[in-house]
Amino acid sequence: MHPHTHDHDHQPPQPRQGPGAGRAFAIGIALNAIFVLVEWICGVMANSLALIADATHNFSDVLGLVLAWGAMALARRPPSTRFTYGLRGTTILAALGNAMLLLVATGGIAWEAILRFKSIAAVNETIMIWVAVLGVLINAGTALLFMGGSKTDLNVRGAYLHMAADAGVSLGVAIAGVGMLFTGWTWLDPVTSLLIVTVIFVGTWGLLRDSVKLALQAAPENVNPVDVRRYLAELPGVSEAHDLHIWAMSTTETALTVHLVMPAGHPGDEFFSKVAHHIEDRFHIGHATIQIETGTSANPCILAPDHVV
Repeated sequence: MHPHTHDHDHQPPQPRQGPGAGRAFAIGIALNAIFVLVEWICGVMANSLALIADATHNFSDVLGLVLAWGAMALARRPPSTRFTYGLRGTTILAALGNAMLLLVATGGIAWEAILRFKSIAAVNETIMIWVAVLGVLINAGTALLFMGGSKTDLNVRGAYLHMAADAGVSLGVAIAGVGMLFTGWTWLDPVTSLLIVTVIFVGTWGLLRDSVKLALQAAPENVNPVDVRRYLAELPGVSEAHDLHIWAMSTTETALTVHLVMPAGHPGDEFFSKVAHHIEDRFHIGHATIQIETGTSANPCILAPDHVV
C-alpha cells in the first residue's frame, strides 16, 4: 500500500500580528524619529556627549523598528510558487537583525562611556536632564504599546526590548545629569551608561539566542518535542512515529511533519482532523502534515532512524 499523506490546515494560517501591532510600529517609528532629531540638536546645543550618543543609539532603534514592521508586512503576503510558505520567515530574520543591532548599539554606548571618562568639557545639565526625561516618556510609552505582543511574538519582543532599552538609557542620562548638576561629578555619566549597557546586554543576549534558534529551524521554546512525539506514538492504531520535525514558520507560527506507522491502513479524514486540532490546541502547532505508512513493505522507510533528516 502506498503511503498516505494528509496536510491539515483547516484555516490558512495568517501571521497573528493584529492591526494593533502595525499601529504600534507606526506610532513608535514616528515618535522616535522626531525625538532623535530633537535629541541630537539639543545634544549639540548642550555640548552633551551623552545626549548625542543616546540620539545615535535611538536612531539605530528606529531602523530596527522599520525592519520589524517591514517584516510583519512581508509576512502577510500570500504564498507563491517559489516561496511556498510565503515570506513568514522574514519575521525571524527581523528578530535576529534587531538583536544584532541592539548589540552593536550597546557596544557603541560602552565605547562612548569609556571615552567619556576622559571628557572634562562643560555640559549644560539642565537641557541634558529635560531632554532625557522626554526620552524616558516617549520610549516607555512606545514600549507599552508592544508589551502585550512581546510575550507571543519574538519579532514584537525585539521591538519591545528596543524601546525598553531606550527608556533605560534615557533614564540613566537624566540621573547622571541630576547628579552632575548637584555634585559636579562628571564621572557619573559614563558609570551610569556602563551599568545600563550591562542590563541591555543581558536582555539582548536572550533575544539573540532565541532568534538564532528559530533561524536554524529549532522547535520553539513553547513546544516540547518529546511530549509531541509521545502524543503521536500513543494515538489509537499507531505502532510507531518517526521522521518528526517541528520548526517555526515565523515568530508566531509553528509547523510539524511526521510519519505514523498504522498497520491497519488509512484511518480516514476524521482521524486527521481530530489529531490536527489536538496538536493545535495542546502544542500550538497550527500547520501539521502527517504521512501514514502501514509498515508492511519489505523496505522500511529510509527516514525512520532519528539521525536521518
